[in-house]
Amino acid sequence: MTSSKPLIGIIDWAKSPLGEPECVAERAVIGDVAEVRRYLCASDADFTDEICGANALIVWHNTPITEAGLSRLRNCRALIRNGVGFDSVDIAAAGKRGIAVCNVPDYGTEEVADHAIALTLALCRQLFPLDHEAKKLGWVIRVEPRLRRLRELTFGVVGLGRIGTAAALRAKALGFKVIFHDPYLANGADKAVGVSRVPTLEELLQKADVVSLHCPLTQETRHLIAERELALMKPDAFIVNTARGAVIKKTAILEALRQGRIAGAGLDVVEDEPLQSAEEAATPNLIVTCHAAFCSVESKLEMRSTSARIALAAVRGEPLENVVNRVA
Repeated sequence: MTSSKPLIGIIDWAKSPLGEPECVAERAVIGDVAEVRRYLCASDADFTDEICGANALIVWHNTPITEAGLSRLRNCRALIRNGVGFDSVDIAAAGKRGIAVCNVPDYGTEEVADHAIALTLALCRQLFPLDHEAKKLGWVIRVEPRLRRLRELTFGVVGLGRIGTAAALRAKALGFKVIFHDPYLANGADKAVGVSRVPTLEELLQKADVVSLHCPLTQETRHLIAERELALMKPDAFIVNTARGAVIKKTAILEALRQGRIAGAGLDVVEDEPLQSAEEAATPNLIVTCHAAFCSVESKLEMRSTSARIALAAVRGEPLENVVNRVA
């Protein structure tokens, strides 16, 4: 099918599609200004000639967009990551080709913060082991040493951005003492939200009873938490990750749990997700959810509408929101 209208392509991850063929939310924003079409792709190797001629692309989930794929795009002004993280896109290569890479940094803030706290509560109150035991229709409470009083605990936030701040305020409301480490945050942010800054990650890991990760995945933060860092944590401490999987080295966290060097982990994201074997899934004291912390009816609509609004601005030649690679 040919059309004189510009084309906005929606690239959904073939391995786990999150959109729908009708693209209802996107069409409600874009209207008849552009053609909107959805494509299922495992990677940019699946890009058809039609995709390569699109004027803007909205990219769902984990579909990797590499320099090779970007080099095939003929008309693309903007590539919008349907989410917060953009580590799946080669933003430097996009920049060299004048393609703006945008994201949706503010959607799902409430959901991810809520999910981090839900994982924290599940660990501190041992909800899943207790549920399993209670369903035996008669029980012995075996997890008492891991059951904790929240008001006696320190909640450590790594990365006090939008979501980190929201999680910190929720933890504070529950009675936790809240500390954070963020080397990129200006002095005074701690006073604004009433939490305490610690100067180093090492100090936070030593002090916190719950470590909650809220930093982006960059070269600096890849394997930010590995064997050395886990060894600094208290043996009765928990770690929660709702950020990016590779911020924690998977082999290191699974081995620490197997050896009982920390009390538990709640991971919405894991390196090389999903889990790859029955052995990984059987790791003790591990809660894993399906990279779903961002999910809710409301957040998904907000994300899709924002991505569509940016794509619409791209085909109209208007200024773009949330550009992460400094392309005007």
